Amino acid sequence: MWRLLQDDGASAAGGLAGDEMLATRVGALASPPVLRLYTYRPHAALVGRFQDVRQEVCVDWCIENDIDIGRRPTGGGAIIMGPDQLGVALALPRRSEGFDGGARARMARFSDGIVRGLSALGVAAEFQGKNDLGVRGRKIAGLGLHRAPSGSLLFHASILVDLDVALMSRVLRLPLPAETDADRDAIALRTTTVRTEAGSRVPMDAVRHEIACGFAVAFGVDLESSECDSEERDLAALLEQEKYRRDAWVWQRTAVPDATGAARTKTGGGDLEVRVRLAGGMIKAVAIEGDFFATDAAVTAVESGLRWHPTKTDAIRHTVRSLWTESRDATVLADELATAVLRAIANAHHAVDPYGCFVTPETARG
Repeated sequence: MWRLLQDDGASAAGGLAGDEMLATRVGALASPPVLRLYTYRPHAALVGRFQDVRQEVCVDWCIENDIDIGRRPTGGGAIIMGPDQLGVALALPRRSEGFDGGARARMARFSDGIVRGLSALGVAAEFQGKNDLGVRGRKIAGLGLHRAPSGSLLFHASILVDLDVALMSRVLRLPLPAETDADRDAIALRTTTVRTEAGSRVPMDAVRHEIACGFAVAFGVDLESSECDSEERDLAALLEQEKYRRDAWVWQRTAVPDATGAARTKTGGGDLEVRVRLAGGMIKAVAIEGDFFATDAAVTAVESGLRWHPTKTDAIRHTVRSLWTESRDATVLADELATAVLRAIANAHHAVDPYGCFVTPETARG
């Protein structure tokens, strides 16, 4: 039997503190496993555990417009959360099904409940890249993991039931520019939502219900509706005040700044432009544009496959060749595309430290 918690209107600090509290309780065997399905009040910008807020969030705009800013205990990228994004928090004890394997294998296993739930709504999502769920290569959910000090595992997901791309482009410093309508249209093509895929304005409660059922089936468990008791509320409140609202947690700085670069080239199959954003020796994001011909699926597959990918030449060529074969009618060759990516990396504004992606954040606010 798992507990099922459902709530709405969480603040950035309060929502994340509640998730850590549940993981702590489950790890101490003071609670059975917990599935929490919830939304945030409008709106919150949440960065991943090892990100730098000022590199990921438009801080001044958020402060002026009353946007909460928080740091998750789980890894992954910066996200916007509000009434139209469903937060998923799953807390499991140390010895549970799905603990075997690396982080990617665990995320694929734990996200099975989401995949099943979305399928019931007519949305065919699948695990893609490093930590996303996508539909035909377009991101519909982001995933993250955290092992609590108690030994329990906290699985996080953010499901895009709907998304205001214009608002997101103001709240987040997106990996690639979002200054024009064309830029925002390009971003929209790389993401999708439950309502877009379902072709109707699916109510949040309907999504929540199907996701809960999906987890019950995926893990063969019964879910019992539950609420936090007084001890749990007190612990969550303490974590909120002593951790998630403190500058030392929210405003940690990484030692490696992001680097950006672009490359333009003419090929026999058309003009090709590639833009990259690097975090240390890893590719944070890639945008592929131009007047060549290829399938949307092939372009999004390469862009997704190169996210959080090493900048090593051989690795990039291997990945591009393996993914670009999906577009047999492409007028640009895989090696031409890989070369453009490598040139964009070489043109990045800052020197790249191949170990920089995994630095320990500093705790001073700057």
